[in-house]
Amino acid sequence: MKKQTAMNRDWIATARTLSEALPYLQRYDGATVVIKFGGHAMGDDAEMESFARDVVLMQQVGLNPVIVHGGGPMINEMLAKLDIKSEFVNGKRVTDEATVKVVEMVLSGLVNKRIVQAINSQGGKAVGLSGKDANLMVCDQTDPALGFVGTPAEMNPAVLRQLAAAEMIPVVAPLGAGRDGETFNVNGDTAAGAIAAALKADRLLLLTDVPGVKDESGEVVTELTPDQIRAMTASGVIAGGMIPKTETALAAIEGGVRAVVILDGRAPNACLLELFTEHGAGSLIRAPR
Repeated sequence: MKKQTAMNRDWIATARTLSEALPYLQRYDGATVVIKFGGHAMGDDAEMESFARDVVLMQQVGLNPVIVHGGGPMINEMLAKLDIKSEFVNGKRVTDEATVKVVEMVLSGLVNKRIVQAINSQGGKAVGLSGKDANLMVCDQTDPALGFVGTPAEMNPAVLRQLAAAEMIPVVAPLGAGRDGETFNVNGDTAAGAIAAALKADRLLLLTDVPGVKDESGEVVTELTPDQIRAMTASGVIAGGMIPKTETALAAIEGGVRAVVILDGRAPNACLLELFTEHGAGSLIRAPR
């Protein structure tokens, strides 16, 4: 009897959660949400499955999810297997001609199709592509010293809108086309920010391996404005690997994205918590209302 009572409580709690989600489901109906998927979750089968299920659920309730992924650890592993040595300039990898071929093989092939398959296995219709397809992301060379590393210069998101209209979920590898036919490796966060801005997305979710942006006392700040981000960066509170993520957030907001959330992709159902509950997850960055 006690076990049955406990189960009933769980069912009631689940029903209450679904009921409380209604205003958020209405709020995001038809909205475009770009998700940068990377970090620890990409290498764990169970977390990949959970992420894929969440993405399919998002589409099922009326959102238009667009996935942009990274793949740094997998690239490093393949370069090591092929005995391709990397050079570094100011701590950044030089992407020479041999390296960019491996980058494209791993990102557009191995990693991209694994995510596509995970989403399809949960009942979704995912389509894998890279920034080179349909000239989605035309890039200029970021720095000649870094080789084939690109910065998005021209975005053509029509193919993503067409896929969304066909109820398909785009999964984008962060590679761009050069103006002379080159292939450029693009930072995953940068690519996600550029795609979100091009789509004027309602939300850009940057999944990371940290809980969010922390203040000087180490506590996660749940909501921030661009001016607060700049002040925290200037004072050194935001430092290290968080700087490029917050820079991506600021650029995306300036480009027309309504809000950016930096959240822990290791947390179960992190995207659903952020979008469909009052609690939210991580740090939300948006201009003052």
